[in-house]
Amino acid sequence: MRSAPMLPAGLAAALLLTGCTGSDHGGGAAEGNAAISQDAAVPVTAVPSASPTLVADEGAVAAAVSMSRALFTSSPLAVVADDGDLAGRLLAASAAVGLGVPLLVADGGAAGEEAVGSELDRLGVTGVLAVGGEGLVPAGDDRPVVAVPADVAAVEAATGLSLGRQDPVPAGGAVAAVAGLEPGRLVALEATPVEEPAGASASASPSSSSARSAPDGDGDGDRELPVVGRPAPLDDVLVLATGEPEYLAGVATARAAGADVRLTGGMPDPRASAEVVEALAAEPAATVVLGAGLAGAPGLDWKLATAAAGTQLPGGGQLLFPNHMLVAMYGIPDSGALGILGEQDLPASIERAGQVAAPYRDLVDATVVPTFEIIATVASAGAGGDGNYSAELDPEILRPWVEAAGAAGMYVVLDLQPGRTDFLTQAQQYRSLLELPHVGLALDPEWRLDPGEVHLVEVGQVGVDEVNRVVTWLADLTRERSLPQKLLVLHQFQVRMVMDRERLDTSRDELAIMVHVDGQGGQAAKQDTWRVLRQDAPQPLSWGWKNFIDEDLPMLDPQQTVEQVRPTPQLVTYQ
Repeated sequence: MRSAPMLPAGLAAALLLTGCTGSDHGGGAAEGNAAISQDAAVPVTAVPSASPTLVADEGAVAAAVSMSRALFTSSPLAVVADDGDLAGRLLAASAAVGLGVPLLVADGGAAGEEAVGSELDRLGVTGVLAVGGEGLVPAGDDRPVVAVPADVAAVEAATGLSLGRQDPVPAGGAVAAVAGLEPGRLVALEATPVEEPAGASASASPSSSSARSAPDGDGDGDRELPVVGRPAPLDDVLVLATGEPEYLAGVATARAAGADVRLTGGMPDPRASAEVVEALAAEPAATVVLGAGLAGAPGLDWKLATAAAGTQLPGGGQLLFPNHMLVAMYGIPDSGALGILGEQDLPASIERAGQVAAPYRDLVDATVVPTFEIIATVASAGAGGDGNYSAELDPEILRPWVEAAGAAGMYVVLDLQPGRTDFLTQAQQYRSLLELPHVGLALDPEWRLDPGEVHLVEVGQVGVDEVNRVVTWLADLTRERSLPQKLLVLHQFQVRMVMDRERLDTSRDELAIMVHVDGQGGQAAKQDTWRVLRQDAPQPLSWGWKNFIDEDLPMLDPQQTVEQVRPTPQLVTYQ
């Protein structure tokens, strides 16, 4: 049997049924709570010594314990809920945040029971609020436990909190709802029936909560909770989580401690969310990364550093897809011969790009970003002075277009048609533009010639090793400069155009690598090309589609593009 810890000085007489109000540090609890006693004990919070602190536990029980250990030095009171009872966990989260104490979870297993008991001992807990039933505290533990059902009135009666209105939580939104809890504006989070399967852990059954003999009354009449004051808030600590349901209790503990909690939108990458990028750029005193997928993500250190740099893509965040859809005008400045981009001057091109992109905003969930795809090196009929059959435009000629597009909230892709030189040699000539956060790169193998070949006689092709050299160089540049993810496009309408594509290096998270299917003609043939190129493609890849205004028979309108090209392309280019 685990012995009960000694009560802190002054607390023995404070086991009173009452609530807590906010301290000067805590921001205040909900109006109407009972006045705080001078005998109240105050939980002690602490800024983690390591930043980032990784809470990489896979299970809800262990993760809740680890988050408590990361942010709380001690607490006279803790809240415990059943891992298999979403309604109980949500209401327990409201209570824990209102009280300013850790939330732990129990799963009925021996290992979980041991972990919870050890953490209660470490915290110096002298009273436990068990929301959802009895049997949540380890067997043999003789510290005072008040067990209440997952009922707002029962929790309010046991704690003295005024939880205010009940707030139904939409399916999949439990963790986000807990992350939004404010001690000074308490609400009682309420699970909707459809949320239960998503929130329950793999080990929990729908009946696990009732199996723990939830009491029918408003609390244990013969036991009372210790009076607690709010701890000093850790408002300079940032906690990152993906929003996975098993980390709900950890998020509640973070909010109880006053930490700022930001979710990455379900993606295991801090660059995915504009809010996360902004929070990291604000230079918090410490960052805690919660969740096995996020804390164990490859390259987490450099991704956090990139996010902390604060530079964002047009449309927000630092990852291109799936949160963005690019809609591009293709061509060369000041000439309409190669596409619609150059059919008007720069201000009119920016205006037209917005008009071309606008119809897609009502068709997709992603943020639609108007885009220029500028042909930076143009395939030439003659060898030219350097003999490479490619005319390279001076980067400074392109800079006004690139910078004006960025100022207008647009993305820019620089397209290379290298002739008899190689892609990397040409890409390096545009490094000064590629160092801008809103500029990506496109490789057009159709115009990559071998010695002795000429344009429009042979369809060019490139070996994957040459492409991989560009991948390495561009990814290294992106990381070195702490830039948002860059787009690297491979234009392709024949499988042979990228030789040995199965060896394409798709491992560099600095880049979003895309195959852009840019064949023209009848829609049946274009769809067949789309299908063939997608077959057995390396992963992960993004996908783009080109609409030829004059050559397609017929050209798809925006709604047809979204409905008929499946999956929906993430870059749609107009030429």
